Amino acid sequence: MKISRRNFLKVLGSATMAGALAACGGSSSTSAAVSGAASTAAAAAPGTTYTMNIGSVMSASHPSIVALQSFEKAVEERTNGGIQVEIYTDSALGGESDLIEQVRGGSTEACMQMGAANFEGINAEVNVALLPFLFTSLDNARNAWGGDFGAQFAEKLIEPMGFKVLSIWESGYRHMTNNTRPLEKPEDLKGIKFRTNENSMKVAMYDALDASIVIMAFSDVYTGLQNGTIDGQENPLSNIYSSSLQDVQKYLSLTGHFWTNECLLINEKLWESLPEEWQTILQEEVDACETRIREKNIQSDEDLVAKLESEGMEVNEVDKSAFAEKLQPLYDEWEGKVIGSDLMNAYREYSGY
Repeated sequence: MKISRRNFLKVLGSATMAGALAACGGSSSTSAAVSGAASTAAAAAPGTTYTMNIGSVMSASHPSIVALQSFEKAVEERTNGGIQVEIYTDSALGGESDLIEQVRGGSTEACMQMGAANFEGINAEVNVALLPFLFTSLDNARNAWGGDFGAQFAEKLIEPMGFKVLSIWESGYRHMTNNTRPLEKPEDLKGIKFRTNENSMKVAMYDALDASIVIMAFSDVYTGLQNGTIDGQENPLSNIYSSSLQDVQKYLSLTGHFWTNECLLINEKLWESLPEEWQTILQEEVDACETRIREKNIQSDEDLVAKLESEGMEVNEVDKSAFAEKLQPLYDEWEGKVIGSDLMNAYREYSGY
């Protein structure tokens, strides 16, 4: 029996539900709060297979997608084909907001979600992860997401929406690119047309920096830069390079304004229907991918800057303290009104400022 993404909910009544899991991420490096699969999960019925379609807006060459391909192979081998993984890249199943709703509703089993911004429509408090210029070092960011903040983010903000957070993989810092001028200080953004998605924290950041804003899906960014609909955008270096944005952008400013993670989400009811041993296999394999990504990221960013520079981009550092000072009012505006003080304090503990 094969359980496809359109009818897997029909089998839930015959599967014993797994208990709730604590949080995201599996390995100690990303989450200290992940528990094992619940002991009440049903055993695999002979001949039963599950389809796990994973949607993403990222390109097939993105490091996280490459990691998912190894995850796919390992899971299928270890379950003897009991779980069939299919990976859909380049927005083949829809944009990021579409994927969130599909996974939440059960029409798609899983997705690799690029950052927190697109969860805002369900829970605006996720914007705590988008407070600009919060971290001063890689260690600060990793300690936050691998500690109490990362656990709270998954447990309190994401999983109650109907997801199981399998893992949170780091993408690193986001940086700004544009075709107008190098961005060295806050005033340099004035009047530049930056693409953003429909996220109020990002919009507020650009407004505070006097930039112009164009709401646009990530899948349209390359064309938008090519035809001048937008002048600039912001993304992790891995996204910039794997999407070939260096072909249509002149300046790369190493703003590091947001630390970005990618959430690998699975529909909660599907997760609970899986046999315990298969839950364990999924968690172990996604944790192994996460570890490899973390080990590669530092050298990868250095290599990517060099590659982007060699392909014609002009790279510059920025005055991060000036940006942080300019954007401090955002913290005051959002704390207590949209973002709870307990979550804000858990995040701020690691800031380094």
